[in-house]
Formats: sequence, structure tokens, C-alpha cells
Amino acid sequence: MTDSVPHPEQTAAPAAPDAAAPAAAAAVATIAPGEGAPAAAQADSRPAGASRRGGRGGRGGRGRKPANSSSAAAAATEGDAPAAADGAATARRAPRPIPPTLEKLAELYPQLFGAVFLPLKRGIFQDLQAAHPDLFEREALKLALGIHTRSTRYLQCVAAGQQRHDLQGQPVEAMAPEHIHQALVEVYRRRQGRSSEDLLPKLRARIVANIEASGLTREDYAERVRNRDEAANALLDEALAELAAKTAREEALLRTFEASGKTVEEFADMYGMDARTVTRTLHSARTRAAAPVVEPAAPEAAPDAA
Repeated sequence: MTDSVPHPEQTAAPAAPDAAAPAAAAAVATIAPGEGAPAAAQADSRPAGASRRGGRGGRGGRGRKPANSSSAAAAATEGDAPAAADGAATARRAPRPIPPTLEKLAELYPQLFGAVFLPLKRGIFQDLQAAHPDLFEREALKLALGIHTRSTRYLQCVAAGQQRHDLQGQPVEAMAPEHIHQALVEVYRRRQGRSSEDLLPKLRARIVANIEASGLTREDYAERVRNRDEAANALLDEALAELAAKTAREEALLRTFEASGKTVEEFADMYGMDARTVTRTLHSARTRAAAPVVEPAAPEAAPDAA
């Protein structure tokens, strides 16, 4: 059964809030928006031999600049450059070949494996075998699905919390919170290794948003996602502490607002806050207070590509 979330190398209760006005006026941390939706699929006007999957690794993928006369002329004058350096640069630029099975999947199911990726339902391996009993060799299909579900583009879809889809491209089930969490951490690690920007604050905000969207308590969420990867656990603890502080601020703001007898606009003006921010914070605090306790479901087993 295909697990659409690869298993990357695995990677406190808040203090009682002060009900005084200064504490209530503390702004609530804004959750960073999720990843942008995948780019729209391009028209199928590829040159002969071009990959149907697009992106990195596909011939004719994104990011490749077309040659022009000036660049060609400049290249022609580079004859004295060391051959070793030129060979190393070429090796770095060379895209990894796409397995033929993946290319065939992109041809048959462009809505899942083509220019746009979608999270796959659990059991997609068996579905593909049943739909094409004589087309795919078992081990080749298993390998292709493993490569696909470990790709950064696929992990971005999972991290965005998109639903799982069947072979017809129809959403069939929600993505488990622990799978979203694993994808968030893995995408962060890959991006941080290539970026000079500190992406940790954005990751913490995304994890906080995932915890809140899951409906689980902080303790239940931690039990689902904690593992033997100490670095990943440290990231989790930071996000949990951030959520605890955010919750405390929202609850303090709600108590102070209810005791003030003011309208939202009057209250916001009194403390120099934006009325829309106050409205969102009050709504969040009230929703959390009214939410029923969610019984944690048994975590999903970690299926392999079979």
C-alpha cells in the first residue's frame, strides 16, 4: 500500500496568562500562509521526447533558459576554460533520468503524475496493478511510486494538506496530520539546505496551523508525530511552545474583552490594535473554548510502496 508521505530520516503547558490590559493587548502571532498551489498544468505541446512530468528531472522542465545568439557566442570563446571544471558544472546541471515507469504513469494519469502532482490514496499500488495487470512489472512500479512520493514536489502537496486522490483524480480521504507534519519537516530540511534565509519561523507557524487544523490536543498531536529523530522532536517542541503561548494570549484577550463591555472597535482602539486582528483572535479563542475534545484515533501504520 503506497504511503504518500515518505519517512524522512527522523528528524508544555502555557503559563497562566495575566488578565491585565497590557497582556491582553499582545498581538497574536500570525500563521504563515501555506505553500502556493501547484502551477497550472501546461498545454501538451511538448517537443518530441520531452518529459510529461515537467519540473526538475524532466527534459524541458522549468528553470532552463533558452539559448540565444549572444550566449552562444560567449560560449564559443570559452575554449580555454579547464575541461575538468566544465565537466563538473555539466554534471551538476544534468537532471536525473526519469524511470520509464514514471513516464508511463504520467502519460496515463497526467492529473496525478504529470505537470501537477496530487497526493495519492492509500492502496494506489494495488489499484494500478488491478487497472493494468500486464503493463507494469511489480518491482518497477514499486520503485517508481517510491521515487514519486519522495520527490519534493509531491511532498509540497502533502505539506499543504491536500486530500488523497484516486486514479480518476477524485479526492477520497483526508491527509493524516502526522503525514502532513512529516512532509513539512522534510520539505523544510531540503529548502533550508539551499537557502540563506532562516526558514525555521515559517516551519513552526505551519506546524502550529497543522495542529490547530487537526482538532487534536497538543499532547495527542505530539504522541502521533514524535519519533527517535531528536532534531525533529526539538522542532516539534518549539512549535508546541509557540502554540501554547499563542493560546494563552488569545484566552487573555478574550477574558479582558468580555470584562470591558466595549465593542470590538472600541476595544481595539483602546489598546491600539487592528479591529480585524481582534475579531480573528476572539473568534479563535471562542472556537477553541467551544470545541469538543477529540478522541485520538489510532495512528496509521506506515505502509510501504506495496
